[in-house]
Amino acid sequence: MKTNNLSALLLAGVCLLPALASALPSDSDQPIHIQADTADLDDKKGTAIYRGDVVITQGTLKITGHTVTLVQGKSGDVEYFKSVGNQAYYEQIPNEGDDLLRAWGNTIEYFMPKDTIVITDQAKVSQSGNTTRGEKITYNVKQEQVNVGRAQPGSVSQPEPRVHMVIQPKKKSGTDQE
Repeated sequence: MKTNNLSALLLAGVCLLPALASALPSDSDQPIHIQADTADLDDKKGTAIYRGDVVITQGTLKITGHTVTLVQGKSGDVEYFKSVGNQAYYEQIPNEGDDLLRAWGNTIEYFMPKDTIVITDQAKVSQSGNTTRGEKITYNVKQEQVNVGRAQPGSVSQPEPRVHMVIQPKKKSGTDQE
């Protein structure tokens, strides 16, 4: 593998991390930092696999896991990322003025063409004091739809037959209190 191709794949893979969620516009202007014990890049397959306490940051975005895989499509854009670990972690401020969105799970996958994040096995999402836990959480970013429930049998380390949610009351404005 030529060094130029390897560098191009590495650059293309990580430069598209800002597309992982509807994030702060300033995130995409920030440098990308990747820390890992090893990196395996395959130009032909369009994959980059980082292993060993992986930490990827860019602006408010942070992804951690034991193994993080990025897959490019034919256009060169990253179409899929998967973070695996005990616990894999994802955080980002979705929009200006929003609180930090955090997600944990033994597997976190992001399907870019579908704008969907899937968190499996001890899945938990937290923002603004609201939390959701279950075996599997599927979140469509564009449609702002969440599905929480059971994962495929045998795909979780700790079965959680019930969904658990904590929803904080909305703060009332001065006119709502009258």
